[in-house]
Amino acid sequence: MEFLIISTLNGISYGLLLFMLSSGLTLIFSMMGVLNFAHASFYMLGAYLGYSVSQVLGFWPALVVAPLLVGALGAVFERYCLRRVHKFGHVPELLITFGLTYVVLELVQLIWGRIAIEFKPPTALQGPAFTLINDAVSGLRMVWGAANAEMCNAADPAVRVVCSPFPATRAFMVVVALTMLVSIWLLLTRTRVGLVIQAALTHPDAVEALGHNVPRVLMLVFGAGAALAGLAGVIGGSTFLTEPSMAATVGSIIFVVVVVGGMGSLSGAFLASLLIGTIQTFAVAFDYTLLGALQQVGVSVGASLSANTLLTMKLSQVAPILPYLFLVLILIFRPKGLLGNREG
Repeated sequence: MEFLIISTLNGISYGLLLFMLSSGLTLIFSMMGVLNFAHASFYMLGAYLGYSVSQVLGFWPALVVAPLLVGALGAVFERYCLRRVHKFGHVPELLITFGLTYVVLELVQLIWGRIAIEFKPPTALQGPAFTLINDAVSGLRMVWGAANAEMCNAADPAVRVVCSPFPATRAFMVVVALTMLVSIWLLLTRTRVGLVIQAALTHPDAVEALGHNVPRVLMLVFGAGAALAGLAGVIGGSTFLTEPSMAATVGSIIFVVVVVGGMGSLSGAFLASLLIGTIQTFAVAFDYTLLGALQQVGVSVGASLSANTLLTMKLSQVAPILPYLFLVLILIFRPKGLLGNREG
């Protein structure tokens, strides 16, 4: 039971990291109609800037300063680069953001080097947030923080005790992602700023007539989307690994999330993130072969197929391609995505 709970929480935390990334991309697309190929690069910039700022000011100030710096860089890019090609259509927009990914990658390698850097979380986030303890005598119980040695070692050697810690960094990731979801929803639906942003997309002339600067609004939207990616970078970089290939690692996955959830749908991105994060986590956690998985659900396989190389592969080996298989199925049976309104 503790294995199932911890695996579920790991899947949810990873899915919410994907949501933190895809929320900014969804915001930019839904408000501006721009698919930003450089979004994962802003995520990487957030991690590296967070590392540099944390060396001077500490982690908690870096959690605020680094996303603001990434957001400012995103706004500058929109103002002086993206806006100049916006009138020529989607292809130039895709090309200029695609080119930005290489520029950012080379700058990161030039400034911080080509090897991974050690971006440690603060002391408060080091260690487990809680530990699940399961033994045959007292059953399943939870203790906050790390369990001591006495709790994880039974007095009777015949009694098996399993201690499963849940990292504090992942718990913090869950809290920040849920706070981000609620904040974005309240901003877009309950504030005057959100109404102006949404109106600027559908009725720009009317918004201009009311005295609002539509290009500036769109610039701020792009900067806000980049800042959300930067925030995810600070948290993801300190939780996992900060290296030059981190943008390429998540870059394609977040586009899968956006398409599966529905282009421009924030709630769809949230649902797709949780599904993809959970699917990948359980595929790694339950390390069966495909043949074993079929037998577990009661599917009998002939002797000729039992020796098939594909069926003898472990689920952990095919876990990286599962999101893309999910994407193919969505595009076949529901092209507009789980909760989307736009086709394709």
